[in-house]
Amino acid sequence: MAGMEGTLLRQFPLFLPQNRAKTVYEGFISAQGKDFHLRIVLPEDLQVKNARLLCSWQLKAILNGYHQIVQQRMQHSADLMSFMMELKMILEVALRNRQELCALPPPPQFYSSLIEEIGTLGWDKLVSVDSCFSTIKLKAEDASGREHLITVKLKAKYPAESPDCFVDFPVPFSISWTPQGSLISIHSQFLAALESLKAFWDVMDEVDEKTWVLEPEKPTRSATTRRIALGNNASINIEVDPRHPTMLPECCFLGADHVVKPLGIKLSRNIHLWDPENSLLQNLKDVLEIDFPARGILEKSDFTMDCGICYAYKLDGTIPDQVCGNLQCGQPFHQICLYEWLRGLLTSRQSFNIIFGECPYCSKPITLKMSGRKP
Repeated sequence: MAGMEGTLLRQFPLFLPQNRAKTVYEGFISAQGKDFHLRIVLPEDLQVKNARLLCSWQLKAILNGYHQIVQQRMQHSADLMSFMMELKMILEVALRNRQELCALPPPPQFYSSLIEEIGTLGWDKLVSVDSCFSTIKLKAEDASGREHLITVKLKAKYPAESPDCFVDFPVPFSISWTPQGSLISIHSQFLAALESLKAFWDVMDEVDEKTWVLEPEKPTRSATTRRIALGNNASINIEVDPRHPTMLPECCFLGADHVVKPLGIKLSRNIHLWDPENSLLQNLKDVLEIDFPARGILEKSDFTMDCGICYAYKLDGTIPDQVCGNLQCGQPFHQICLYEWLRGLLTSRQSFNIIFGECPYCSKPITLKMSGRKP
C-alpha cells in the first residue's frame, strides 16, 4: 500500500489525500500541459470500483462522451494509482480529439487556389478528393501506357508546408518543395519518377506476361521479387534491382536438389553470357539453358501442387517451397509443415539450421534447411 501511495505521489504530485484514512483525495490531474481539478471519495475498504469521482466543470465538459469508459475503468482498476493512470490516458485522448474537432477550417482562398491548381493541371488527372480538400489523389500514365496513382496529403499551412506524398514505387519517392510549390509541380515530379522506373516495370511486366509467376499472386508496382515456375516442382525466385533492371538479379532456386543443382551449375558456368542489352527474361533463358513454361500451353495447376502434409496450396500467404529429392516421390511441402513434421519424429536430427529426417510420403531421407523466416 505504501508503495502505491509513493508511486501515486510521484506520478500525480498535485493530487493528495485529504484525511488520515486516505479515503478522500483531491487536487489536479495534468494532461497536455493543462491541470484539471478533481476529487475522489473512496469507501472504507478503499475499493476503487465503489468510489465517487467529482470533476470540475472543465474536466466534466472534456470527458463528456467518455463517461461509460471512465466507469468501466473504475470498475476494473486494481487500485487508485491504476485508475489515475487510466484516467490520464482517457483525458489525453479526449483532449486530442477535441483539438481536431475545434481546428479552424482553412480560409476560402485555400479552396479557391486548390481548385485553380486542379484546373491548370487538368481535371482528367484528378481521381478523388475528400470533403476537406486535405487528401487528393492524382493519376498519370508512363510512356508504356501504365496508369499510376499518387496520394497527396495537404497540411494545414499548405503551400508553406510541404505535403506528404504516397506512391506505389519500388524505391523511395520524395518531392522537392518550396512555398511556391503546387499540385502541378508535384505531378511533374511524379511523371519524372515514372519515367526513371519505366525500364523496371517493362521488365517485370514481361516476366508477368510470359511466365507463370507463383508469388506474389497479385504483384504491386513496388514489388521487386518474382517466384517463377520452372516445372518439375521447381521454381526460381528473382529479386530485381529497380535502378538496374536488366542486370543479373539475385537468384534463389527452390525445389528438389536433383532438379535445382544443375540449374545452379549452369548459372555459374554461363554467367559471362549475361548481356544487359537483352531483356532480363531472355538472359535468364540463355544463362539457364531453359524455356520457361508458357502461359499459352500450360495451366497454373500443372505445376502448383498442394502441400503433402496440410493438403493446402496456400498457408499463411506462403506456398510449398520444400520438395522431396526422391525421383519417384517429388512431393512438395510448406516449410512450416515439414518443420513441424520432422520435429515430431524421434529419428530426426538437427545440425545448426538444417534438419535431417524422413519424407512423410516415401520415407526416404529428406533435408530441411531453415531460412531466415523460421516458423
